[in-house]
Amino acid sequence: MSSYQEFEAAPAAEVLSWAISKFGDSFAIATSFQKEGMAIVDLAARIHPRVRVFTLDTGRLPEETHLMMDLVRERYAIAIEAVHPDPAEVTRMVAARGLDLFYESVQERLLCCDVRKVRPLERKLAELQAWATGLRREQSPERASTAKVELLDGRVKLNPLADWTTEQLDRYLADHDVPMHPLYARGFASIGCAPCTRALGPGESGRDGRWWWEQDQKKECGIHISADGLVRRA
Repeated sequence: MSSYQEFEAAPAAEVLSWAISKFGDSFAIATSFQKEGMAIVDLAARIHPRVRVFTLDTGRLPEETHLMMDLVRERYAIAIEAVHPDPAEVTRMVAARGLDLFYESVQERLLCCDVRKVRPLERKLAELQAWATGLRREQSPERASTAKVELLDGRVKLNPLADWTTEQLDRYLADHDVPMHPLYARGFASIGCAPCTRALGPGESGRDGRWWWEQDQKKECGIHISADGLVRRA
């Protein structure tokens, strides 16, 4: 259960302002430079120009995401903290299972996500008391119960845009001329690692372009939703 129900009706900027004031340098924004993350970075930069921002550089990101890192640094004068997987863990995984193991099975894909994303995130969070993500309830059924602020394993997790609709998000980005990831213009709707992300096809929407070879699977990497579909509590 969340201990922060009072924030459920609070605007995103108010939630971020509270976290920046309360936690200072022990608060950071996690982003992969998709629309939601960019809206949060823009909101936070208006509150405090030196807010901390980090990203998970898995070693398999598209070049366009690296270009976004440079663009954000230039636009907001923010030092992006790149978080990398443990090289030894990656080497062992690739040697045992191959570079593109994620195509073999859901279990292999989740292992790759665990090594390249989940474990590095856990190591980064050990430095922080609070962090913000771009989760929105509208994104998927698994995210429908996302709280704006919650306490998870002794650390505060903020989802300031939890109640934003896609229309609200797009309007904010347009009104404030927020930098946009180039892959959106090529038909992408959700952007992750290059081998695991593609543009949407006819009749597809949302996260259908993620791990598209998997049938009837939850489109999650394990950071926010665990392999069994439950919201992660650690």
